Amino acid sequence: MTDMTPSDHTTDTPPIIDEAFFAERLNRLTPTHLHLEDESAAHHGHAGASGGAGHYRLCIVSQVFDNMTRLQRHRAVYQHFTDLMPHRIHALSIDAFSPSEYDGLFGVHRQ
Repeated sequence: MTDMTPSDHTTDTPPIIDEAFFAERLNRLTPTHLHLEDESAAHHGHAGASGGAGHYRLCIVSQVFDNMTRLQRHRAVYQHFTDLMPHRIHALSIDAFSPSEYDGLFGVHRQ
């Protein structure tokens, strides 16, 4: 997988924003678990949603997050989506864990 940048888009068709799209964008973080929820429907009528921009919740687990603060983790994720904010992605809620944190919270680490 490659990291897509705005120059990679050769058509006027915007990419479909789904879990596979997020996984491709975040591949440099080598996530061992990634789950995306599109919460856009819950924000129908909200000013940010009126232009079609989505609301998403992301859970990501990566060894890269070891010894990072919460703010550093969020920045590490957000940097892969700056070209989509705020027009395609209005809001992104992030739960970012190291594998040991995820295991401690949820039991067995899921691959």
